[in-house]
Amino acid sequence: MKESAKSAATFVVIAAVTRTLLNGMMNRKWEGTEKLPPGGFIATPNHCTEIDPLVVGHMLYNQKRAPHFLAKGALFKVPVLSWILNATKQIPVERSTAGANRALLLAQEIVEEGGAIIIYPEGTLTRDPGMWPMKGHTGAARLALEAGIPVVPMAHWGAHEVFPRYAKRFNLFPRKTSRILIGEPVDLSEFADRPLDKATLTEATDKIMDAITGLLAELRQEEPPAERWDPSKHNQSKHGRFVERGQETPAQDASDDGIVEP
Repeated sequence: MKESAKSAATFVVIAAVTRTLLNGMMNRKWEGTEKLPPGGFIATPNHCTEIDPLVVGHMLYNQKRAPHFLAKGALFKVPVLSWILNATKQIPVERSTAGANRALLLAQEIVEEGGAIIIYPEGTLTRDPGMWPMKGHTGAARLALEAGIPVVPMAHWGAHEVFPRYAKRFNLFPRKTSRILIGEPVDLSEFADRPLDKATLTEATDKIMDAITGLLAELRQEEPPAERWDPSKHNQSKHGRFVERGQETPAQDASDDGIVEP
């Protein structure tokens, strides 16, 4: 992990606070950490609760891999928070072409330094009623194919029992265990010489989502649905909350966190 002195120092402070909190809230079991590539990579976890980024970031930092998330560009304009995001080289997501190019360059720099870029292909917390991974967006596949970055699928399960999706409070007792299972990097070599059109990116994304779903099925010891949940087929937005916090009934969408998928 070849972070700058400022970045490394900031990570140390944040990690000290985060690890203390998470260790106090839940047990942990991490499997497959030996499969993390020696260089930089894109981590693609499933997304079932709002504390997922802390759980995944905790695991990666403990493996001496600096975690970098794609965050909404607006967050980089918030006092104090913007300093932390920039100091730890989080990646701002802008919809403009210039913004996208800057994000790509920063991602490549992070990978060269041996860091990990965490992208949630689902784009938001899963809408699937059984909390299985839903249909993915193509951002992770595009970045991987454009920049030649390895994609490491991950699945985690258990943190949602501590802080359920859209919950108002933590459930700390009885004590729960958060598990993470890491898979082998997804082989995307078959797409290397193909144009990065919608068909290619969709196929590559499906391969990534299949790997994530397989890992989660192994963790849960259950069979996933035969068909992946597609929000558009259920009149659901692809972003934001679809229920009010603390409820289970549909509501107007609102932003659920600052972690986004391009």
